[in-house]
Amino acid sequence: MMLARNAESLYWIGRYVERADDTARILDVAVHQLLEDTTVNPDARCRLVLQVLGMELPPKRESLDAWSLTERVAYSKTLPGSIVDSVGQARENARGAREVTSSEMWECLNTTYNGLADAERASRKLGPYEFLSYVKNRAAMFAGLADATLSHDDGYRYLLLGRSVERVDMTVRMLLSRAGDRSGSPAWVTVLRSAGAHDTYLRTYRGALDATRVVEFMLLDRLFPRSVFHAINLAEQQLLHLDNRPSRVGARAEAERLLGRARSGLEFMQPGMLLEDLQPRLVDLQETCREVSEAVTAQYFHVSPYVAWAGVSASDSVNRFIEESEL
Repeated sequence: MMLARNAESLYWIGRYVERADDTARILDVAVHQLLEDTTVNPDARCRLVLQVLGMELPPKRESLDAWSLTERVAYSKTLPGSIVDSVGQARENARGAREVTSSEMWECLNTTYNGLADAERASRKLGPYEFLSYVKNRAAMFAGLADATLSHDDGYRYLLLGRSVERVDMTVRMLLSRAGDRSGSPAWVTVLRSAGAHDTYLRTYRGALDATRVVEFMLLDRLFPRSVFHAINLAEQQLLHLDNRPSRVGARAEAERLLGRARSGLEFMQPGMLLEDLQPRLVDLQETCREVSEAVTAQYFHVSPYVAWAGVSASDSVNRFIEESEL
């Protein structure tokens, strides 16, 4: 039987490492767009990125660009949700759960955190890509070490559960940032690039690009590991193993019920209807992530409330931003 504090630490290690990885991916695409596309309004685009990530917005009198956005999202040691903050939180959780993590996992997180300063200095000379690439590569290394060096028991399942819940939330945030765009907008490519899905998508759909297929791939694909369906299905499997008591009626735990409902809703959805009511559907998935985390905390950890994203939800902030832009 695993201690609740160790289970919670593993769950949040999975979430924070995934958050750092996905934030680096989103920022990488945003910075490239800001530097290469002269038609983009830098301040508006930067504020949209911050809102999608649920991070605090600076006053309107403060104009943002690619460099100030990187300062806030990547290098900040004080803003909740920054890459440095996420890596630091993952490291602190690993420090408190040394007895249930492998030495290689701890060394990876500790070395990654200690190497952030050098990666930041290199990025200030050569560009943000150096820092963001470092974070993405180290996150991939950590995932590989966890898979190879941690027994695939309950501890590993809590880690995967946290990673999967965070992945659903981040993918939904990526899609919400484009939910109001027209079907043929090239901006949908940014969702694929942010999720590291561009090459796989092109191979799957033989190069055809439109919003319906992008949303279908990111929401419903059974084989791509960053799709919402795949992540929900994986999270549900972990909960089924963790709650291995037989039930004759259905899902015994609230988290299982929530994930099962979300999976069924996606599994039996008509792909051609995806763009209809897309935003409410994404908001519902985002709310499900919050409720699942609360239910997991109540059932398995019992010691602390759900650690929410800073600020309001991505959907609320994006809606407010769009409304203000139209005034």
